[in-house]
Amino acid sequence: MKTLIVGIGGMTNGGKTTLATSLQEQIPNSCIIAQDSYFKDDSEVPVDSNGFKQYDILEALHMQMMMRDVDSWRRDPESFFRQQGLESQLIPPSVDKEVFVLIVEGFLIFNYRPLDELFDKKYFMEIPYDACKRRRSLRVYTPPDPPGYFDGYVWPMYLKNREEIESDTSEFVFLDGLKPKEELLAAVYKDICQEIQRLREKN
Repeated sequence: MKTLIVGIGGMTNGGKTTLATSLQEQIPNSCIIAQDSYFKDDSEVPVDSNGFKQYDILEALHMQMMMRDVDSWRRDPESFFRQQGLESQLIPPSVDKEVFVLIVEGFLIFNYRPLDELFDKKYFMEIPYDACKRRRSLRVYTPPDPPGYFDGYVWPMYLKNREEIESDTSEFVFLDGLKPKEELLAAVYKDICQEIQRLREKN
């Protein structure tokens, strides 16, 4: 059995979830672990000096729980599929030729070193400030963003978190989130399929 771990990260509202979901629908024996599923309870999220909830820090997330799920997949992808109720999507592997693919999606996945070290492929979604702010304003959050939250917290934290991974960007494939989603999907799907084929041919 061969495995491939793909990371899809980047800014809020950049298109990460849309791309990850579309890839999972097209790639056999693939599944998604989404970082947004691991937020702590709102009462546990710290508040900064401006009164803004600090959702965009690793301390706002149950990262150890996320890592346990990633490690569970790494130990036995088939069992993980069944635990997640995804057994209907499994394709029986053909004598060590099938490749199981884990798609990890989230805005801070590359900032958490134990997770970052596991990725075989890294994709980083980017969109300009204006587009990001517009998309963010159209989404409904629970709890909702308070006035001034994007400019006072979300965007500055994106820049800070982006700066933290600057020294490691040679391993990234940067994606323009303004491009049509079909174009992005086709490019990333082709790239991952090439890697899957390489793994199949590898002894």
